Amino acid sequence: MNLLDVVPTPAAVVDEARMLRNIARMQRHLDGHGVKLRPHVKTSKSVDVVRRQQAAGAEAITVSTLKEAEQFFAAGFTDILYAVCMAPGKLDRALALVEQGCRLQIITDSLQGAQAIVAGSQAARRPLTVLIEIDSDGDRSGIQPGDDLLLEVGRALHGGGCSLHGVMTHAGSSYECSTPAALLRVANQERDQCVLAAQRLRDAGLPCPVVSIGSTPTALSASGFTGVSEVRAGVYVFFDLVMAGIGVCSTDDIALSVLTTVIGHQRDKGWIICDAGWMALSGDRGTRSQATDQGYGIVCDASGSPMPGYVVSSANQEHGIILNRDTPLQQQLEQRFPVGSKLRVLPNHACATAAQYTEYCVLARDGGLQTWPRFSGW
Repeated sequence: MNLLDVVPTPAAVVDEARMLRNIARMQRHLDGHGVKLRPHVKTSKSVDVVRRQQAAGAEAITVSTLKEAEQFFAAGFTDILYAVCMAPGKLDRALALVEQGCRLQIITDSLQGAQAIVAGSQAARRPLTVLIEIDSDGDRSGIQPGDDLLLEVGRALHGGGCSLHGVMTHAGSSYECSTPAALLRVANQERDQCVLAAQRLRDAGLPCPVVSIGSTPTALSASGFTGVSEVRAGVYVFFDLVMAGIGVCSTDDIALSVLTTVIGHQRDKGWIICDAGWMALSGDRGTRSQATDQGYGIVCDASGSPMPGYVVSSANQEHGIILNRDTPLQQQLEQRFPVGSKLRVLPNHACATAAQYTEYCVLARDGGLQTWPRFSGW
């Protein structure tokens, strides 16, 4: 009997042994480069998962919501970077965390944002610790490292009594890379652009003790980390099909899967119908632009072994359609995949898929089955 036979579906399944292997790999890699790892916990949003990253050597964390900061601070994590530009309306929550003893760092990439942070900090008589976000690849937000705005923002924060703690960046374009050479280029550019911004602040007489960079692909691809204080990476804890498509992991490294039940067939179309639609798998189709489009996910047997050719080819809210893209019109579907049988699906994007669930069903390394809670919301 498979341990997962008794688990209601759809369910988020974590293979603890794989997860621990992934955690050890990243920690060992960055330890070898002499740089601090600050894992991004938005991937798991689970204290049980992050405790294992902490046990491996990660002393600080990154969050993407203030709720994450509040939940992890309540669980004993005190060194937290909130890596989304601070909206003025959220300053009260940030200040409340600081007043409780959290070593919270926040970020901004605008003069208006910096001025709001200074005003809130002065009103509360509580200095806030701030990093300036740098645009290192034109993918998202941030200030260009050579822009005079960088110094204006730095002076506004420092002169207003805030702690100008440094610079940070995220090379989101790394998710679009398809070769080791492209990954190396983006990773080194991420590092060099952030280090340049830090040097410009220092040359202007402003403090900049921290240079924070990172994503899972760039963390594993950079030629070195000279000038960098810390690296942020998140999805490495589970990995996913996008990361496998980029080339920084294999499908054997993916620690998160979705357990699903076969609920029907369409024999004339070669379809197997399961109870994991886009509400269970997420609507992320991140592999669509890669060399191999994995649909909504690669299908595995109940033990987690990929079944060659089988993918969730399309999805409705609660229905997934599985077919074999190599031999789409198979015979004996009902016999091979009877109604009630269990399958597992490797996700395109672990963060988005995990976000559909309130708990993880964990295949523990001791051979047992555990439940780890996770939280959601903002």
